[in-house]
Amino acid sequence: MASGGVTGGAAASGRDVVTRFAPSPTGYLHIGGARTALFNWLYARHHGGRYLLRIEDTDRARSTEPAIEAIFDGLEWLGLAGDEPATFQFARSDRHAKVAQVLLDAGHAYRCYLTPEELQARREAAQAERRTFRIDSEWRDADPATWPADKPHVVRIKAPREGETTIEDQVQGTVTVSNAELDDFVLLRSDGTPTYMLAVVVDDHDMGVTHVIRGDDHLNNAFRQLVIIRAMHAVEGGWPDPVYAHVPLIHGHDGAKLSKRHGALGVDAYRDELGILPEAMFNYLLRLGWGHGDDEIIGRQQATEWFDIAHVGKSPSRFDLAKLQNLNGHYLREADDARLAELIAPRMAGEIDLGLLTQAMPVLKVRAKDLNELAVGAAFLFAQRPLTLEPKAEALLSDDARGLLAQVHARFAAENGWTSEGLEVSLKAMAEELGLGLGKLAQPLRAALTGQTTSPGIFDVLVLLGRDESLARIAAQARSA
Repeated sequence: MASGGVTGGAAASGRDVVTRFAPSPTGYLHIGGARTALFNWLYARHHGGRYLLRIEDTDRARSTEPAIEAIFDGLEWLGLAGDEPATFQFARSDRHAKVAQVLLDAGHAYRCYLTPEELQARREAAQAERRTFRIDSEWRDADPATWPADKPHVVRIKAPREGETTIEDQVQGTVTVSNAELDDFVLLRSDGTPTYMLAVVVDDHDMGVTHVIRGDDHLNNAFRQLVIIRAMHAVEGGWPDPVYAHVPLIHGHDGAKLSKRHGALGVDAYRDELGILPEAMFNYLLRLGWGHGDDEIIGRQQATEWFDIAHVGKSPSRFDLAKLQNLNGHYLREADDARLAELIAPRMAGEIDLGLLTQAMPVLKVRAKDLNELAVGAAFLFAQRPLTLEPKAEALLSDDARGLLAQVHARFAAENGWTSEGLEVSLKAMAEELGLGLGKLAQPLRAALTGQTTSPGIFDVLVLLGRDESLARIAAQARSA
C-alpha cells in the first residue's frame, strides 16, 4: 500500500451525511467500539446528518442476547443511542442473498465448485513454493450452462485482476492497492448463507450510509467491499462509493495492543466497577486520537461544534486509566449534587438519607476521583455507633487524646449554635487556652467522628452529622479513656 494526502469529506459525498456503528454482539462494548460509535455520532451531529446502529449478528454461535443488551446499555449510558431502531444483520439474510443473485445473473459473480480439500491442496502448494495463495478457480470463466445443479458450491465475486484501486481515506490519506492482491472472495457459503463482506455492503447501501468511520483494521476490507459496490453500481446504478475514514486503533500506555492488563474493560465496567461518569468517558474517548488545540475539557455541545475527521491522528492513541480518572474527578466536581447522591447511594451499605447525602456532596466531591471514592468518603455519615476505627485512626486515640476529647465534648455541649464558623472559633480558642496546635485537637476529633484519618473539613463534618450525633460519637471515644 502507498499513502498520501487527504481529500474529500462530507461535501465530497454530495449527499446528506449518514453514519453507522455496527458492532458484533459477541461480548461487551469495549473502549475501541465506544470511541468508534462516538466519532460516528459526532460526525453525523456536526453535519446535521443521521447516526444509525446495526447489530452484526451473523455469527450465530457467538452472538448472544446479553451481549446485545450490554451494547445497547453502554451506548445509552454514553448518550450514543441510534437515531432509529437498530438494524439486525441476520434478519436481512434473504436480501443479502438476492444481491448475490443479481451479481451472478450479471456475470460479476460465479458459482465455485472447488472442494475444501482442493482448496487446501492448493494452499499447501503455495506455501511449499513460498508464494502468496490466491483463489484461481477454473469456475470463474466457466459457462453458467455447465454449472452442476446438484453439487455443493459457494458463490464468489469476480474481483478485478488488472489495474489498481485507490481509496481517498479521510484519516489514512490516499491508499492504493494493486487489484492483483484482491481475491475472488466468497459472497454466499455452500449452505446459502451470506458472508460478512457481502452483508456489510448491502446493509450500508440499504441504510443509506454515506460515511464509513471505523477502525483501521478494516482498511483491507474496504478494498474488497468496493469490488461489490462497484459491481452493483455497474448493474443497477445508485451504489456510490462511501467516504471512508479508518481510525487508528487504541494502544495501551506502553504502546502495546490494548488489553485487559492496560485497564481495558467493557464500558459497563467503567460505570459499575470503577465509578466513571458518562460525561467523563465521553470526553476521554473524544480525546483518544482527536484533538482541538490544547483543549482537554470538552463537553458534548462543544464537541459537536468542533468535531471533524481532519484532526483525527494517524498514529494509535494510548489509553491511560489514570488520565481518565483525573478527568472523572473534574466532572465529579462539576456534577449536580442530587444526581451524585443518587448514583452513590446504591454503592453504600445500610439505610441512606438521600437528603443528608446530597447536602454533603459539596464537601465530599472535591476529594474524590470516582463514585467509589465518593461513596467511601460519605460512609461516615451513616456509620452506626460504636464506629469501626481504621488502624491509623485508632492510633490517634491515645489516653491523652481521649482526655482531650472529653474536654472537647464539654466545650461543644455548651455551644448554643451549631455552625461551622462558631465551632471553629470555639475549638481554636480551646487549643489556644491549652497551649496546643489546632491539629492536636482536630486529629483525634476526626478519628472519633469518622473512624478515619481523612475526611472533609472537621467543622463541615460536625455540621453534617449534627449536634446530637457529633456529641454522641465524641462521648463514645472520650468515655473509653
